Amino acid sequence: MTAQASSRTGTWPEMTAAMAVSVLTTLSPGQLRAVLEGDPVRAAPWVRAAAQYGLTQGQVRYGRMLLDGQGVARDPVAALAWFTRAAEAGDPEAQNMAGRCHENGWGTRADFALAALWYGRAAQAGHAWAQYNLGHLHLNGHGVARDRTQALAWYRRAADQGHARAMNLVARCCEQGWGTRADLAAAREAYRRSAEGGYFRGQYNFASLLAAEGRVAEARPWFERACDAAPGDSRRLMARALAAADHPDLCALGRRVLAEAPPPC
Repeated sequence: MTAQASSRTGTWPEMTAAMAVSVLTTLSPGQLRAVLEGDPVRAAPWVRAAAQYGLTQGQVRYGRMLLDGQGVARDPVAALAWFTRAAEAGDPEAQNMAGRCHENGWGTRADFALAALWYGRAAQAGHAWAQYNLGHLHLNGHGVARDRTQALAWYRRAADQGHARAMNLVARCCEQGWGTRADLAAAREAYRRSAEGGYFRGQYNFASLLAAEGRVAEARPWFERACDAAPGDSRRLMARALAAADHPDLCALGRRVLAEAPPPC
């Protein structure tokens, strides 16, 4: 928050909710963003006021805080209600979050059809995460007809926006021939883009293709980066696979990572 915005907003409970709304409506977009995206505990009253006033970015932020219990008591039911209000007002981020709630059963029973509805609206609006999520539903036939061609199309639209996870799925589709003819060259290129985008699965898969082609010296740094970035369970699975590799350098890497990995919870 800028010094100017801070002096104008003051602190809670110095101001009533009505006063907070009157201040929020005078802030520039950058100042408003700083207020709403600040420390969850300090921002909570301002975020709540913005949500109640009808600002969709406040409703999305408040929904996320409620979903994760950040700065407020965790309440997935209330989180979904705020996401839905903003989603119905046409906010793509809220539509994606409403889709996630319905897909995962957060604050409601899982309903893949409703998830597909909300993801579809956000995806059509160009939201990359929604395009990626909708691709998963088509790939698995959850809430929509199983259609690998459609899944790949949505993954590609997200990948074109720089979505590293979607790049990894584009590569997987090209490698396996899901929704397209198998094309290892296209898969390698998409894995490379995902790897360079920082996604650990893309890094591991890119390295795996390089190793399979005998390019172990090029593959090893990517395996190392993947293991460094992967969360616990995924890191252990990768390390076990490397430890069982035929190539001694990769086998040694896998054993080292396993030795350094914290034990599972």
